[in-house]
Amino acid sequence: MSGKDPLAQGVHHVAVSVPDIARAREFYIDLLGAEELAQTEWEEGNAFINEIVGLPDCSGRQFMARLGNAYIEVFEYLTPRSAAQDENRPVNRFGYTHFGLQVADIDLVYARMVEAGIRFHCPPRHSGGEEAQDGRRQGFRSTYGRDFFGNVFELIEVGENSAIPAL
Repeated sequence: MSGKDPLAQGVHHVAVSVPDIARAREFYIDLLGAEELAQTEWEEGNAFINEIVGLPDCSGRQFMARLGNAYIEVFEYLTPRSAAQDENRPVNRFGYTHFGLQVADIDLVYARMVEAGIRFHCPPRHSGGEEAQDGRRQGFRSTYGRDFFGNVFELIEVGENSAIPAL
C-alpha cells in the first residue's frame, strides 16, 4: 500500500453486453455456477438509465450475479441494438481485454467448459516453477477462453509461490 487513502475500495463488478441474455445465463449461472441476485428490465424513456449509460432511449434487461468475491452484471440492450461483435476480436485492441476467474482445478473446469462448447485459445498452460516435493503446485496455470458471444475470460489456478496473488 502507498499509505494514501484509496479513492476506490475495490472492484465491485464487471459488466458485459450480450445479444441473448438467456444464453448468457447458461454460461454465467449454469456453467460457471454464479448465483443470480437480481434481474431487471427497463423500457425506453428511463431517464436515469439513459443518463448513466449514455444511450438515449435505450431499453433492455439485465441480471447481476455473485461469483465468489465479485459480481458480474450482464446486459442485453433491446434498443438500440448493437452491431454484431467480432467473436475473434484480438485482445490487444484498446478497451476491455478479459476478466479473470480463479479456479481450484483448472483441468476440471476447462474440460467441463469444452464439453459445453466453450472455445479456448489453448489448453491450460503452466507459468513455470516446479512442483513441490509434497505435490503442491508452484506458480500458476492459465488459459483464455471466450463465452458464447466472444467475450474473453481467463481461467487461472494459482499455486504456491506464484507471482500472482490468490484470492
